[in-house]
This record gives sequence, C-alpha cells and structure tokens, in this order.
Amino acid sequence: MNRLTARFRTLPLRARLSMLVAAAVAFAVAAVSVTCWFIVQGQLYNQVDNDLQKVSGMRGPQLGDIADALKNCQHTTQGTVTGFRNSYSQAIKADGTVCVSQNSAGTIKVTQADKDVIKEASSNKGLLRNGVDNKGNAVRVLTLPAPFIVTDTNTGTSSRTALMVAVPLKGTQSTLNELALVLLLVSGIGVLGAGAAGLAVARAGLRPVDKLTEAVEHVARTEDLSVRIPVEDESDDEIARLSRSFNSMNSSLASSRELQQQLIADAGHELRTPLTSLRTNIELLTRSEETGRPIPLADRKALLASVKAQMTELASLIGDLQELSRSEGQRGERVQVVALQDTVEAALRRARLRGPELTITADVQPWFVRAEPSALERAIVNILDNAVKFSPEGGKIDVALDRGVLTVRDHGPGIAEDELPHVFDRFWRSPSARALPGSGLGLSIVARTVQQAGGDVTLARADGGGTVATVRLPGAPTAPPEVP
Repeated sequence: MNRLTARFRTLPLRARLSMLVAAAVAFAVAAVSVTCWFIVQGQLYNQVDNDLQKVSGMRGPQLGDIADALKNCQHTTQGTVTGFRNSYSQAIKADGTVCVSQNSAGTIKVTQADKDVIKEASSNKGLLRNGVDNKGNAVRVLTLPAPFIVTDTNTGTSSRTALMVAVPLKGTQSTLNELALVLLLVSGIGVLGAGAAGLAVARAGLRPVDKLTEAVEHVARTEDLSVRIPVEDESDDEIARLSRSFNSMNSSLASSRELQQQLIADAGHELRTPLTSLRTNIELLTRSEETGRPIPLADRKALLASVKAQMTELASLIGDLQELSRSEGQRGERVQVVALQDTVEAALRRARLRGPELTITADVQPWFVRAEPSALERAIVNILDNAVKFSPEGGKIDVALDRGVLTVRDHGPGIAEDELPHVFDRFWRSPSARALPGSGLGLSIVARTVQQAGGDVTLARADGGGTVATVRLPGAPTAPPEVP
C-alpha cells in the first residue's frame, strides 16, 4: 500500500487528478449499478411471487389431482398447472414424502422449512423461497398448508400435508444476467469517459499553472524579471491569486534589482572621487620618496591631511553602504525599547564637538520608543550633522523633543523648494552642498530608520530662514514594565 501511495505521488498532477476523477465516478457508477440491479431483482422476484400466489389461488381445479396424488402418490411430469407453462405442483407428507400432481413439470426438492409448514399449519401462512427441481433447475417455491389428512395404513397414524407450487427462475435469472452485463458495460464506458473528462478538466484547470511554471522556469533560466502572467481582473480563484502573487513578486524583485544596480552605480561614482584623490596624493608622496625631491613641509602636511580626510570620507561612505545593505531580519533581531531622550542627548554631545563655534539649545522631554538603538542614534546624529554643516559660523541650532516629536532647526541658507522632494533619495546632494564633505546617504538612512521604527520624517523651509527637520516616533512618556 505504501509503495502504491508513493508511486501515486510521483505521478504528474494532471494524471493524479484524472485518476481521482475516474475513481470517484467509478465508485458512484458502481453504487448506482448495484442499487439498480438489486431493485430490478426485487421487482422480478415480486412478480414471480405474484405468479405463485395466482397459482396457489387457483387450486380448485387441481385439488382433485392433489388428492389423487396423495392417494396413489404417483409421479407424472411434463404437464401444466392452471395455465402456467412448466409450473410445478406437488404435495408432501409430514415425513417429507413427495406426491406429485399429474400436471406437474417435475419434482421440487423438499427442505426442512417445507416440513415445518406442516408442523405449524395452524399458524403458518406459507413459505416463499428459492429452490431447485429434481434436474437442478432453479425454481421459486411457495409452500402452503393443504386441507388433507393422510392416514398411514400400517401404523394408523394421521398427519397433515402441504401443497408446494413452484415456477422456474430461468427467465428471471437470464434477465438479471443480461442486466448485469449491460450495467457492467455502461459502468466501464462511464469510467473511461470520466477518465477522459477528468484529463480534459485537469488540462484546462492546470493551464494557468503550466503558464506559471513556464514563467518561473524562464525567469530561473534567463533572470528576466519583466515576465508577467496575464490575469483576468474579475477572476479571484486560487490560480488567479497565485498568478497575481507571482507578478507582484516579480515586480518587487525587478524593483529591488534596479535599486541594487542604481546603488552600485551611485556607490561606484561616489567612491571614484575620493579614491582618485587618494591615488593622486599617494602617488605624489611616493614619487617624492623615489626621486629624492622632498615636498615642502607645508605641502606635505596638506597632502597628509587630504589623505586623512579622504580616508575618513571613505570609511563613512562604507559604513553608510553597510547600513543600507542590512536586511530587515538583521534589524528586527536588535529592536528594543529605547529612551529617545538619552539618544538625543548623546547625539547632541557629538554635534557640539563637531561645531564648537555654534550655539545649540535643547529642550528634551522623556519619550520611549521601540527601535534599534545604534541605528536610531546614527539617524539623529545625521540630522544634527546636517544642521551643523549648513549653519553659518556662530549660528544657532534649536533642538526640541516633546511627546515623540523631535525638531531640529538651523539658521542656514535653507533648501530650495524644488529640491525638497529629493532630499531623502540615495546619493542625492544639493548643488550648493556638493563641495562639502558627505556621500548623500545620510538623510536616506534617516528616512529608512525612522520608517522601520514606525514613524515619519520631514524636511521643510523654516520661517525666517534655515531648515527644520521633524521626526515623529510612536511611543510613550514612560518605559514599559520589563517582562521577566
């Protein structure tokens, strides 16, 4: 059985569906055929029983023959009884002795049940059963108590008798056999037709799956993510949902690949400038050493400072790229309850070190959020770094945190209205800021981190000049209780 199950599972889905449909139809046809056969059998036997009742009800003309048969116990065959051809008529004594009517077609074999009819004559209304004659032919037998008392001349004892009437079942059995053959043929044709219909239905039903399979194989073979499976708008079955899911997945993969390619291209472009500058400076230092022509001390210090700045910019760019490349699962494992006010205070300390000439005011109220601590601190540091970078010397930066809303306002030149939609794009830099250090990834990291924490971030021009950055994060003013 296990082998058959395993073999069945290895068959193609189309073949399995066809076999299941054929099996279901075969079971239904078999049940209907068997039921039909038994119903017809019951009807035919009822008809035979009615014939026997008619024979027994017309006993008047034959009672004399039965009396003579009992008297002489003679055996005469090949006759008819009351107009029924090849019918049987005989009387039996209590000891099972058969006395055949002169008009009987043959002798009916007596059973114990027939003898019991005589013993229970007062309460027995008769017995209907299947039996055989003396030649082995099947007959339907009706045994009734007879109004005759037989006296044994030797012993002087008297006993009752019974009348046995029978008709042959050859015609009935022939009809049933023909019906069984017809039902068998019809069932076989029905099963074959069901198998063919099941195969056709399976092919039609699995055609979308075939298209989906071909599309998946095409994508796996060619990596062409532009493939789409046509789906009817009003269709909402499982196949349509699967096709829509595949199309959505392909679209997401294509978009992800485009972003990946764009990220690689932008990263390559951004890396090219510091690497070129590094190579030029290092080549100058190397050539000076090889030729023995020392570079003036001031120029050497400037070259080394440039190399250090370029290395710092490269390290920052690589860190930003690593942050953007981390998966959602890696971030989800590090999410915890964070005191946002402490994160803001830590970022403020770093901002004051980077802009010692600036005046930074802060009004920070307690607020607790669920986020990744390091990523959240990096995002806030990026916002403050932008404010420090674009603030004029001796300028002022206002920082406030109230009920989950963090605002950072500088008094710099501000951002042009047409540039605001692009500030969170990767590697995008304002034309006025391209001369300043940076990779153009800071604000895109801010947007991604804040969105992952369930919040939102906006950048806008401030009244009176400058830029105001607003970060909204869901949370609570008090820390949730720790789970033991």
